[in-house]
Amino acid sequence: MSPGRRQLLAGLGGLMLAVGLGIGPSRLSANLDLSRLRQSMQRLYGQRGIAVLEEWLAMLDRLAGANLRTQLREVNNFFNRRVRWVDDIVAWGEEDYWATPLETLGNGRGDCEDYSIGKYVTLKQLGVPGEQLRMIYVRARIGRSQKSQAHMVLGYYETPAAEPLLLDNIVPSITPAAQRTDLDPVFSFNSSGLWAGGSTQSRADPLARLSRWRNAINRMQQQGFI
Repeated sequence: MSPGRRQLLAGLGGLMLAVGLGIGPSRLSANLDLSRLRQSMQRLYGQRGIAVLEEWLAMLDRLAGANLRTQLREVNNFFNRRVRWVDDIVAWGEEDYWATPLETLGNGRGDCEDYSIGKYVTLKQLGVPGEQLRMIYVRARIGRSQKSQAHMVLGYYETPAAEPLLLDNIVPSITPAAQRTDLDPVFSFNSSGLWAGGSTQSRADPLARLSRWRNAINRMQQQGFI
């Protein structure tokens, strides 16, 4: 576990109710500035980036109006197949960097946060309500040693109290949370709330408490997610 993740998990242990939620889901509305997205991708990653951006846009067009299960499956598969898992220090030169979907697709590499953010933003673009999606920080027991390490997955919640379906870059199939006995939830968040453990009530403003998420959203807006 990187020092940044260790500090993040430790600092969220004593969450207190925030006074207000600040910037809500409208910060990531289902609109795109296509011209700015293409300019940003061209500047950062050249024609290789443009090619994968066009694949992503074609997927959005293809899945518009599709049933929810199809959207979840196809978006999960798209990122799992096109992004190669590497540590942040290798992908971004930083210990704990949360990439935008444009950065993740352009680089073609990322870690669990990058997969989860990409899937979250893509599903919102397809019209899945933001309140039904949360990125979930967990402690995952991996391999024969069952050593615990920090990990992130995306959860789809039919209702706030429902058992979520988990979209993961480690396990390719979308699985109900109860079947993932290797994962222990620590906290979850989206653009409008932050929940401790398995709580159904938001406890804080994610943009105030999670600087990496706030920075990622700011870069998304600069790159053409509006």
